[in-house]
Amino acid sequence: MSADPANPLLAYQQLPRFGSIVPADVEGAISILIPRLAEGLAALEGRLAGLAGPPAWADVVPLITELCEPLSYAWSVVSHLLAVRNTDALRTAHAAAQKPVVEAFMAVGQSVPLYRALIALRDGGGWSRLDQGQRRIVTASIRNAEHAGVALEGEARTRFQAIELELAELSTRFSNQLLDATKAFALDLSDADQVSGLPASLLRAAAASSAMARGVPPAEDAQAQGPWRITLDIPLYQPFMEHSRRRDLRERLYRAFIARAASPPDDNLPLVERILSLRREKARLLGFATFAELSLAAKMAPGVAGVEALLGELRTAALPKARAEFDELVAFARSASAQPELALELWDIAYWAERLRERRYAYRDEELRPYFALPHVLSGMFATAKRLFGISVRPADGQAEVWDEGVRYFIIADEQGHDIASFYLDPYTRPHDKRGGAWMDNAFDRKRRADGTLRQPVAYLVCNQTSPQGDAPSLMTFREVETLFHEFGHGLQHMLTLVDYPEAAGINNVEWDAVELPSQFMENWCYQRDTLLGTASKPGLARHWQTGETLPEALFAKLLAARTFRAGSATARQVYLATLDLELHHRYPDDGSPSALAVQRRVAAANTIMPPLAEDRMLCGFSHLFAGGYAAGYYSYKWAEVLAADAFAAFEEAGLARDEAVVATGRRFRDTVLALGGSQHPLEVFSAFRGRPPSSAALLRQSGLA
Repeated sequence: MSADPANPLLAYQQLPRFGSIVPADVEGAISILIPRLAEGLAALEGRLAGLAGPPAWADVVPLITELCEPLSYAWSVVSHLLAVRNTDALRTAHAAAQKPVVEAFMAVGQSVPLYRALIALRDGGGWSRLDQGQRRIVTASIRNAEHAGVALEGEARTRFQAIELELAELSTRFSNQLLDATKAFALDLSDADQVSGLPASLLRAAAASSAMARGVPPAEDAQAQGPWRITLDIPLYQPFMEHSRRRDLRERLYRAFIARAASPPDDNLPLVERILSLRREKARLLGFATFAELSLAAKMAPGVAGVEALLGELRTAALPKARAEFDELVAFARSASAQPELALELWDIAYWAERLRERRYAYRDEELRPYFALPHVLSGMFATAKRLFGISVRPADGQAEVWDEGVRYFIIADEQGHDIASFYLDPYTRPHDKRGGAWMDNAFDRKRRADGTLRQPVAYLVCNQTSPQGDAPSLMTFREVETLFHEFGHGLQHMLTLVDYPEAAGINNVEWDAVELPSQFMENWCYQRDTLLGTASKPGLARHWQTGETLPEALFAKLLAARTFRAGSATARQVYLATLDLELHHRYPDDGSPSALAVQRRVAAANTIMPPLAEDRMLCGFSHLFAGGYAAGYYSYKWAEVLAADAFAAFEEAGLARDEAVVATGRRFRDTVLALGGSQHPLEVFSAFRGRPPSSAALLRQSGLA
């Protein structure tokens, strides 16, 4: 097939033309790019073999990146669309291309000539002329090649390649089946008693969900009259579990949620067992005893024992507090319900916890929503970034093609007014074609080209928050505000990098357990007075969407007071999930007996106050582990939370009320954590900002666990 200049997936130097891409473009682009990559790889290997002496940096690393970029671009765009605009046709095209794409990249990763060139670059006389970032990249590239099986031969190499192909296919199937299973369930309600206790925002969303399912526009009185449709999509599921007075319906919804993707035709359990088995086999082929050891070889934590030490510290602090919180909740529920023998079930916890929070802090989440309209939240978030890091963010809608009409495009400028980066923002839930959760991904990495020009970084920021309803904008829960700040933090590290090598720019080459530092750090600013309430000269983000009134001081005080509400329970849950992840990837038996479900039950018994139901299949929906990058790395959230809390403590120590001190500390954070990317080890980067190694004291204090 000849090159097709009209195929948008071949234009890898441009912003993706999302409005023009069709599934048929996938086959057309891949059929061109893979042979090009193979030809280029052969030419590069031959060139390296012909060198008279040890290679220089310019002979190896930039050329490998340049070789892979066209196919990387096309495949990343296709994968992004699969996550945000999933269709049967795109799935088919992706599935057909996945095997040859994985094989093409595997050929590069397992290239012995490239590996030997990297070794020669490391061991040759030119090593001393490389800067710190280049050395980190070469060292990581050697490790990555070894983890890609470059040293394997014969049957071992053949088997390794088969494992990699199967794992890629299983990961995609896991994600697709979870999306399908989530879409397949709906709780259709038609009378007022069934929606008793539900807030107006949920009724509006549920009425719109019902209308969409029936293919009709929602009636003006749909919020009050129904029908209403509750799905397993988080913006509908979570508030229903928190507010529905119908215990039977909460139970029905809860049981459906924990059984997602656990029955035909979308049963992920066999995939879970197979993925675990293949990962274990892969690790052993590479000389590691377990997949956890393989995973941690490229992370910041000093091995499994180091991770378990942190989890043990947190478990010791959290479990007693979680037990006390549960006992308090039971006593409150019995008193409030006038049922002295009431036994709480798992589907009761969110409901009664919300009632207790309302009683203790005298406000409801619904009171906050009108103050967190997305346009105001964005304005306040961008103002915070300007204050801390000296950057300006402006809308540039229409300057980039998007994949949905709700997607926005923004450009970032530095203090001198020069454009330095840009990003897409896809904020709203679309359960019919968009996977759940929130994430940041790279569209383009920063890169200094051979001619000296600079390619600016571009990011995707994706959330699944409440959609606009009628004339109202997206009125966000406070948790959705935190999530937006979180993903923006990831984006800032990607976009504010000063590293010119794409292999270590932004989040690239940053150890996985440190990559959550900027994101979790940014969440702290959601609780700061100037961010929410503003100053005398600048409004904050918490403004009523209709009146413009600032969030009342009393509500702000209650919001702060509620920050550590049930913190023991929240921390215990994260410790449980991280421990389960490690057990599955470090101690899971060769013969699969006991099963992954049995491992989950054993871990839950030691790490939860209320054990899961016997029919719990949460592993079938645990996409972080089985369709994401967190396998043997889920602990990273808590590991990085230690770094983030300690980093924010630097601002507290400088004085949050002292603007000059905040600005100076913010610039130091930008010049280290956000600028240096993967060019230095995260511990060195953190120490450069903080002046010392990290401490867990700030996290324990911030979480109310000290």
